[in-house]
Amino acid sequence: MEQIAISHVRKTYNTGDVETVALDDISFSIKKGEFVAIVGPSGSGKSTLMHVLGALDTPTSGTYILDGEDVSKLSKDQLAEIRNKKIGFVFQSFNLLPRTTAVKNVALPMIYAGVAKDIRTKKAEELLKEVGLGDRMNHTSSQLSGGQMQRVAIARALSMNPAIILADEPTGNISTVQAEEVMKIFQGLQKQGHTIVIITHEPSIAAYAQRTIHIKDGRIDKETKNREV
Repeated sequence: MEQIAISHVRKTYNTGDVETVALDDISFSIKKGEFVAIVGPSGSGKSTLMHVLGALDTPTSGTYILDGEDVSKLSKDQLAEIRNKKIGFVFQSFNLLPRTTAVKNVALPMIYAGVAKDIRTKKAEELLKEVGLGDRMNHTSSQLSGGQMQRVAIARALSMNPAIILADEPTGNISTVQAEEVMKIFQGLQKQGHTIVIITHEPSIAAYAQRTIHIKDGRIDKETKNREV
């Protein structure tokens, strides 16, 4: 079953009289429970594509269907609801609150959603154990390594039990060994039924996915299959 369907998506930005084309006639689909990598060099349009997929931005033209709903036609409030309930974000820079414990960082999306304190604390603790940080729950971000911070970020992304995990360069600021650990966590999440989409410029990271969509100059250059679906 297709969970994500991008059809003839185009995204342009206008600065004065100059039009910049970031995405040009992009079409692809992602099945529920699939693990897909989107790869391209700097300036290829992959970050813009991530913003569209994450309902952080809307296409200039074309359609984005998520779970049968046309995201490209939704209001800002509707887009915010999709981001909170359906998509978990993991960023290269972690985006954690620096002087806040791992538990409180993970619980943050649940606070915004109005989840009761005892329930969100218990859920945050369970998620931290799941990503191997059961002994670091009360450490602040400044007391954690890069790899540990990224695991906290993954736990936070899972806090609302989203169907889709969208990760933008999730291994960009951590060591090779830590990157392997993080990618194995993503593979484990896929086995649990989550759809995983990773944006990266590193072929070695993309190889963890089932297939790779290669972006170049705002267009799909090719698709490659890495392993069996």
